[in-house]
Amino acid sequence: MATVRLDQKRRALVRRIPDSYTKALSKFFGSGPTDVEKAREQHLGYIQALERHGVTVHTLEADENHPDCMFVEDQAVVIDGYMLLPVPGHPSRMAEQPPIAEYLMGALEGVQTCDMGGEARMDGGDIIRLGDLFFVGRSTRTNDLGIASLRGLLDTLGYELRVIDIPDGALHLTSISSTPTDSTILVPEGFLHKDAFGDLPDGCEVHWMPEEEVYGCNTIGLPNGKVLMAQGYPTVQQKLVDLGLEVETLDMSEIRAADGSLTCCSIFY
Repeated sequence: MATVRLDQKRRALVRRIPDSYTKALSKFFGSGPTDVEKAREQHLGYIQALERHGVTVHTLEADENHPDCMFVEDQAVVIDGYMLLPVPGHPSRMAEQPPIAEYLMGALEGVQTCDMGGEARMDGGDIIRLGDLFFVGRSTRTNDLGIASLRGLLDTLGYELRVIDIPDGALHLTSISSTPTDSTILVPEGFLHKDAFGDLPDGCEVHWMPEEEVYGCNTIGLPNGKVLMAQGYPTVQQKLVDLGLEVETLDMSEIRAADGSLTCCSIFY
């Protein structure tokens, strides 16, 4: 989820990896994680990278009953003093939310919370932000009622929301795109139509990357021209360098094995 601007990325919430992580959901990037200790080493490297770049990281304990609990991005949507608590799109992940919501309500002084009910479903991983413009993926995890809930919040804040249909071969919008800066979208070819994002504000641009580097298109942009990305995607990395950004690559292999990307592992607030 990328619902905060670069200058708002000062604090992040993460969650430890449970022993049950080998049972995490997987369908798109891999056949499932196999090495919990390696995953924990990679997760620690991720946390340390955020901290090196000035982000204060708070870590919640794992929940052994929920193998996917480290993927906190899906459980809360934080936008400019508001927090939308979505109903996750996969039934097995619904009970992951309470400790995340409890922590954020305490950490965000004066935050206004919005609950999603009924048949509305949404994963936070289906949202990206480009300045004051938001995009949401209509996917297997996010339906029209969930999108309507998000639209209601964004209308209150005066922001525009555009809907993008996610193809069957992708999990979330953030699985196939990200905003390494407040004016740049990275997207792999072969997943979305060239006009999927519509006309962008002046100074904003979509950069299309090779289809085989789709996983590398998920990045975390940070203040002062820093960006984190997964290692092993040279075209994406070179594009970021060409944009004048300082790139740090991370080993995400055991995170990828559970369909997870960099943005999946944190909530900025």
